Amino acid sequence: MIEVTLLGTGSPIPDPNRAGPSTLVRAAGQVFLIDCGRGVLQRAAAVGVGAAGLSALLLTHLHSDHIADLGDVIITNWVTNFAPDPQPLHIIGPPGTREVVEATLKAFGHDIGYRIAHHADLNAPPPVEVHEHTEGPVWDRDGVTIRVAPTDHRPVAPTIGFRIEADGASLVLAGDTVPCASLDELASGAGGLVHTVIRKDILGHVPQQRVKDVCDYHSSVQEAAATAQRAGVGTLIMTHYVPPLGPGQEDQWRALAAAEFSGQIELGDDLHRVEIAAR
Repeated sequence: MIEVTLLGTGSPIPDPNRAGPSTLVRAAGQVFLIDCGRGVLQRAAAVGVGAAGLSALLLTHLHSDHIADLGDVIITNWVTNFAPDPQPLHIIGPPGTREVVEATLKAFGHDIGYRIAHHADLNAPPPVEVHEHTEGPVWDRDGVTIRVAPTDHRPVAPTIGFRIEADGASLVLAGDTVPCASLDELASGAGGLVHTVIRKDILGHVPQQRVKDVCDYHSSVQEAAATAQRAGVGTLIMTHYVPPLGPGQEDQWRALAAAEFSGQIELGDDLHRVEIAAR
């Protein structure tokens, strides 16, 4: 079984009820954080997960709302890990990830220096190990395998989706994307698909062109559902709702997805949890 928790289901617009885009996945005793939008560690704490307990941080792309708390994850992983010889935080993302991580460490340079000066057991900067990929296997440890494939969020490029497999269960996390053949292939036969969704029928009527532009490079509810249907996915888990999913609107959003997808449909507030069993 793979356990999925929607830590943050929000968007770039600050929302008092929804943290920024982030998903927690627990599989075969390992813990993966996919993207790290604002407020991610507070949400993780609510389900008993701390930064030091992460097996890896997986980044689908480098849009600000998906990496807003990257510095917090790196620094908190470092200062709350009390192992004598702590393992580096593995960060897996598309090309450009290394540059962003290095810039983040530089931005926190003063803080890092203060902590090394103050604590005798902190004698080196945060240990991180960055891996950049666009396609293929990226993880194979203790019964968990992960592979990535390109997605289409242009002009944001490159962007990637992740497929996590463990104990016969499989989960795909799409990130921001429009429908594309590479995502169909990555999600083929998966037990679950976590997909960001927007309401183009609503955003298309907003007067500001910058808001309308959002429709160009995200999947609508119906498009995400059609992707899940083509791929033969068991459960569609929707997240990153734009506009925000309001109280009592769940059935409306679910109906839009059900028009294109015949499997199980999951959506909800932050901390919504779904179990994906072996198929």
